[in-house]
Amino acid sequence: MRVSFFVLSLFLLSCSNTVYVVRHAEKAGGIDPVTMKTYADPPLSAEGQERALKLKQLLGNKKIKHIFSTNTTRTISTASPLKELYLGLAINIYSSKADSMEAFIQKIKTIRKGDILIVGHSNTIDDIANKMAGKQVVPGDLKDSEYDNLYILKRKGDNYIFKNDNYGAPSK
Repeated sequence: MRVSFFVLSLFLLSCSNTVYVVRHAEKAGGIDPVTMKTYADPPLSAEGQERALKLKQLLGNKKIKHIFSTNTTRTISTASPLKELYLGLAINIYSSKADSMEAFIQKIKTIRKGDILIVGHSNTIDDIANKMAGKQVVPGDLKDSEYDNLYILKRKGDNYIFKNDNYGAPSK
């Protein structure tokens, strides 16, 4: 009986990782200087670049083994500084469309080793955090001005413990 309990305890400990969910950092507004049209896929602003570096500093000592981002310049650019810290680590692209979100969440839940960073958008990270937690932990879409939320989902067996933190206020 003691051996079974010990083996079960080791198994549960090995099923512990953390998922970090963030919105992309601040995006540039205005006109694309190349096309002279409103940005179709805006890059990060200077403040956004600074916030992406602060995300790297914050998560740089974690055991990030997986990075997921939608296929936009601003989400990929938010994740890139952290990716550069972990040479050889790829940014995996996921779709934020509602019909593929459930499959994406199930994929994340199958990852048992290594911490995970997911970079999304103001209208998707609440869905990701809520589905990972199995309950509503983020009330809805983020305001356009909200970029500093760091949603932390710590796996405990098959459940996730949710925490909302903030990170990286750009210097003024």
